[in-house]
Amino acid sequence: MFTSFSTALSALGAHSTAVDVVGNNLANLNTPGFKASTVSFYDLVTQSLGAGLGETQVGFGVGRPVTLRQFSQGAIQSSSGPLDAAIQGDGFLVIRDRAGATLYTRGGNLQVDKAGNLLTATGNRVQGWTVGPDGTMNTSGAVGDIVIPVGTLKQPKPTSEFSFDLNLNAAAPDGEKFLASIEVFDSLGTSHEVTVVFEKTGANEWSYSISIPDADLASGSVTPVTGTLKFDSKGQLDASTAEPGKLTVDNLKSGADALELTWKLFNGAKPRLTQFAQPSAISANAQDGYPAAQLVRVGLADGGQVLAQYSNGQQTVVGQLAMASIRNPESLIAVGNNNFQLSARSALPAIGLPGTGGRGVILGGAIEYSNVDIAREFTNLIVLQRGYQANSRVVTAVDELSQETINLKR
Repeated sequence: MFTSFSTALSALGAHSTAVDVVGNNLANLNTPGFKASTVSFYDLVTQSLGAGLGETQVGFGVGRPVTLRQFSQGAIQSSSGPLDAAIQGDGFLVIRDRAGATLYTRGGNLQVDKAGNLLTATGNRVQGWTVGPDGTMNTSGAVGDIVIPVGTLKQPKPTSEFSFDLNLNAAAPDGEKFLASIEVFDSLGTSHEVTVVFEKTGANEWSYSISIPDADLASGSVTPVTGTLKFDSKGQLDASTAEPGKLTVDNLKSGADALELTWKLFNGAKPRLTQFAQPSAISANAQDGYPAAQLVRVGLADGGQVLAQYSNGQQTVVGQLAMASIRNPESLIAVGNNNFQLSARSALPAIGLPGTGGRGVILGGAIEYSNVDIAREFTNLIVLQRGYQANSRVVTAVDELSQETINLKR
């Protein structure tokens, strides 16, 4: 009878622990990336009464409960944070704390510090790959801190090619001219206007002249590039038309390197110019240069790419988030701040790109919320409360029986 005290006390302790777990789940109901825990109860070894053949067995109560973390998918909701990241599927973001220890997290509230390091909301450094000085990124190499080029100027790129998608009026009389112009940039990012003058010289035939203003030169004048365009009877540019020569402009007033410009008449094998009986007009133009630019903002795209947007409208990939796949995530140890570390039972993590090797995908501009089910947690709380009350009644009953037993000798 007196073992009932320890039996009931073990149940009180186990139910108290379980209530703590439920309370922690409910406390983190709105914590991004939080994973709820469940409690498993186990009975203690039993004793056999009588002949010891198992006809009468009495247990010693309940053992210390085991908590298991449930890594099921939480709800994903869009957010206003440009660097917010949500993981859809299995896997973790790889981070390093201030001591250099590797941790894993599902919390995707990311930010950039003044040095350009990509951090979690609690200040841990996000791991991945960063574009190097040569403009390349080796995603098959070791991961490291992701560093954003904060406060830096993106150097200009001189234009080397330009193109027009346009129609020349087939009904125009001989001698009619049409002007097309486009802005290009030199090695210092200074803009120049390239003008192409078209003049109809006969049926299905136009001459052209490519140049930039003489005012852009320190001295002298520009030698235009000239040629002839021939069209077939269906209004298509003749495939045998020679590509225009390269327009080379040196002695620029800006002091930049010489401009070497190539006009692309074809998009692969498809001609960009047509000649139909419609007014001459440009439908599209393009060139491959841009001026120097300031970094405007940084955002996270789907797939975990870190994008930098510059004041000239250019968007460049400057980093890539890494993801870790762990075969038995329930073995991880929670260390606070939404972070986990490996335990002795954890499988070695496989680190790679999102969406590969069984890893989930990263959604930019979204947050994964906790997977806590409030209805289930309240149900568990009621059941655990009733269990605690029932075992407290056992303690009271055994105490009354003890008093009755003591009173027998009086």
